[in-house]
Amino acid sequence: MLTETLGSVLIANRGEIARRIIRTVKRLGLRAIAVHSEADADLPFVREADEAVLIGPANPAQSYLDVAKVLEAARATGARAIHPGYGFLAENAAFARAVIDAGMVWIGPAPEAIDKMGDKINARNLMEAAGVPVAAGTREPVTDLSLALKAAENIGYPVMVKTAGGGGGIGMSVAHDDDGLQKAYEQAARAAARFSGDALDGPAVLLERYIERARHVEVQILGLPGGRVVALGERDCSVQRRHQKVVEESPSPGISPELRERMLAAAVRVGEAVGYLGAGTVECLVDADKQDFVFLEMNTRLQVEHPVTELVTGLDLVELQLRVAAGESPEVRAEPSGHAIEFRVYAEDPKRFFPGPGTITAWDEPSGDGVRVDSGYVAGNTVTPFYDPLMAKLCVYGSDRAEALELGRKAVAEFTVEGPKNNLPFCAELLENAEFTTGDYDTGLVARMRARTA
Repeated sequence: MLTETLGSVLIANRGEIARRIIRTVKRLGLRAIAVHSEADADLPFVREADEAVLIGPANPAQSYLDVAKVLEAARATGARAIHPGYGFLAENAAFARAVIDAGMVWIGPAPEAIDKMGDKINARNLMEAAGVPVAAGTREPVTDLSLALKAAENIGYPVMVKTAGGGGGIGMSVAHDDDGLQKAYEQAARAAARFSGDALDGPAVLLERYIERARHVEVQILGLPGGRVVALGERDCSVQRRHQKVVEESPSPGISPELRERMLAAAVRVGEAVGYLGAGTVECLVDADKQDFVFLEMNTRLQVEHPVTELVTGLDLVELQLRVAAGESPEVRAEPSGHAIEFRVYAEDPKRFFPGPGTITAWDEPSGDGVRVDSGYVAGNTVTPFYDPLMAKLCVYGSDRAEALELGRKAVAEFTVEGPKNNLPFCAELLENAEFTTGDYDTGLVARMRARTA
């Protein structure tokens, strides 16, 4: 049924995620089609696809974000389905509709579900109505500073200020008083204007009560034909710089079994509330001291950190996405075991975390039992400044967290990247940090680490 329904799949993405999707597509006997910019012509994903199409210059707006060019490439190559990966057009409901209207299979949730969950305020209100815990916050977009100040007075400081749309921690900051709120609001407003197209005089900004000692824990769900939603365990994503994830692990070392069960059940309710189909992630904030949680947002796509779930469950989430999109209802049993950790290997300064692109002169990946590397580059490739600086994801799996940590130390030490700056030294530093190694950490960990070395 899979080959009859899908046949050939165009991957509307680049780098490590395009390469990872191509691997599963080809394993299932399907034809893999890549699209690429001029800047990415020499990357491995282009070579490894059965067919590759140049769709424009390096600027994403003229290549990976150009819906017309992506659809034209799909038509020209006879693609019958499109997988968006993550980022770029992955959570663009208009693109999903265009794919479906063109007679192709969209490998993702229904456009209506993307719309519902893409606006954080709308999603928050929907979840509250479904009985999912949410933080005290605004129920309507905050479009000017005076409204933000009134909202903060009602919520109580500190407050988290962020854009109502978009993700990845862009434009997010914490305000502890009115002066701090003015700065935070202006930052979020600029981000909303840049990434969401909102007007500067009326951006959609959201305020929520800030949890002082929080863990960022998310639940992987899979929506199946017929309405069934399955929770596939959680991932702890609390190691962050500038509100952006760097290291993820599963299971979370910071939640109790009772809290885990409540979070998994709530994530299923989230999926059911929007009729979710395919792979998605329900993100939550956990109060580390109170052992309670609130809904944060939902990502209606495959996550960067999906490999840790694959390692503890033995499932291939891309294969499940393909089968669900083809109308199949695969038998899925979520029985996680062992412990997995993912380290994002970025081309960035390991101290200040600023991007450090450049040509890779040496690249040697670790290997062996319990080690997985999803990479987008090899020696001789250039990490350009046009895209996210993620080069690879180094994942380790052990029978328990102690074994996974030891494997992580060994694998990080064995991973050689020369040329561009990279954050492997940070990963090594983290693996010797007492907060991280004991599992008793929160989203402020990286900031504390850097404050000590300043």
